[in-house]
Amino acid sequence: MAVDFYRHSLGDEEKSAVAAVLDSLFLTTGQTVYDFERAFEQFLGVPAVVATVHCTASLHLAMLAAGVGPGDEVITTPMTFLSSANAVIYAGGTPVFVDAEPDTANIDAARVEAAITPRTKAIVAVDLYGLPADLVALRSVADRHGLALVEDAAHCVEGRRDSYGPGQLADFACFSFYATKNLTCGEGGAISARDAARKPLLRQLGSHGMSRNAADRYAGKYEHWDMDRLGWKYNMSNVVAALLVPQLPKLGARLARREEICRRYEAAFRETPGVSFPVVPAGATSARHLFTVWVEPEKRDAVLAGIQSRGVGVAVNYRAVHLTKFYRERFGFSRGDFPAAERIGDSTITIPLWPAMTDAQVDEVIAAVRAAVAAA
Repeated sequence: MAVDFYRHSLGDEEKSAVAAVLDSLFLTTGQTVYDFERAFEQFLGVPAVVATVHCTASLHLAMLAAGVGPGDEVITTPMTFLSSANAVIYAGGTPVFVDAEPDTANIDAARVEAAITPRTKAIVAVDLYGLPADLVALRSVADRHGLALVEDAAHCVEGRRDSYGPGQLADFACFSFYATKNLTCGEGGAISARDAARKPLLRQLGSHGMSRNAADRYAGKYEHWDMDRLGWKYNMSNVVAALLVPQLPKLGARLARREEICRRYEAAFRETPGVSFPVVPAGATSARHLFTVWVEPEKRDAVLAGIQSRGVGVAVNYRAVHLTKFYRERFGFSRGDFPAAERIGDSTITIPLWPAMTDAQVDEVIAAVRAAVAAA
């Protein structure tokens, strides 16, 4: 590829941090994980963070901590990655979809209240592409109906909207440190809680339900552990956490560069016939995790192939969840149920966005998109 879809920015500092853990006693959950959790709490401005193996685990823990179980419904959006809805099913609940905003692709907060029933237990908002959902409006709806508000912030470590950052309004916010994320360790995640008293529960649910983990058992005089509740194996290791700690001070500068790239894209594609893109509302700060362009649905696959044939990496983020085979067969969804999400899913192409991209590479991407659209 002339321009890869993504390249990470990990370097010597992260290598040294991992080497220090390899030279230490504990490779599993221990002090390095706790150091990251405290640093991430300070970065986000939230009282509690628990590190996990991935965002899907965090979403599952959020469902469990919110009390979601069989017979319960959870409202979310079909324009997201599968895990936002799958986690509801893991907990025994039923996902209820609300269509996306056609201009941002985020969940349409104005439609949420109409989807609430006596069985509704929670709302899962998704900060798609890095733009925070309308958490102020959703917090108001959740409070009026006594619902838990969960923020899928997998794309949004650095975003802000209405002066709030991720995790500051939601009862629980879930983060991803997957290989292509702005803050990455290859595979990893975290969950934050607005109530610090929920932290021990989240840690216990993510560690088999045990009363003491390995690091706690090793410290001081041995004490027997117990299993207080059913839990899962979702804890992060020190090796993975070591990659994350050195990146936190660098996020601001990397966001600034991604913002520059996105503004170049927007300026170019605003003048390109047949191409549009999601908007960032005035006053909001997107974490700029992904940049997607929208083309005519009937031309999307040809444009996708055309961009790739010109040496530029591409992806599709995302197909509408309700149109996947499992959701159609399990819940009876069909095309036409959520038209805005469907059009976005049928139109979207994700193009390269990473902070070390040069201006020349950005220009190559723009040229490839324009040429592919013109030829489709």
